[in-house]
Amino acid sequence: MRSKLIAWLRQGISPRRLALTLALGLAIGCFPVMGIPTALCALIAVAFGLNLPAIQAANYAVMPLQLALIVPFVRLGRLFGFGSSSAIQAGALLHGSPSIFLMQMGGLAAQAMLGWLVIAIPAVALMTLTLTVLLRRIPAVAAAESAN
Repeated sequence: MRSKLIAWLRQGISPRRLALTLALGLAIGCFPVMGIPTALCALIAVAFGLNLPAIQAANYAVMPLQLALIVPFVRLGRLFGFGSSSAIQAGALLHGSPSIFLMQMGGLAAQAMLGWLVIAIPAVALMTLTLTVLLRRIPAVAAAESAN
């Protein structure tokens, strides 16, 4: 059991894979729908053989940004022409039907996800390149790359 745990912690520890893992965790951690990033990070880590503790640590590190970035992501999604540009009125939400409320919230979530996607793809590429260079300077991580 202990050897499996150690192998799990060392999985994907080369500088390039660890940089990709951290970049994905940071980007997915900002996903504008609450509750999704943790499961999405776990799914991606398992599917691509990335370091699960590292991706979750990066995810949790940026969780405060998730809430702060929802409105900018909605605005960015709206900028790219997705959904209506009209503002949601609080009175309509409070006195309208639940189906209208769900449709409006779904539209906002879709706008936020589009805005996130526009930012996340280039951010992951840039963070991966930057983190790879930085991680190669750490002797313990560089040794893992030469061992592979």
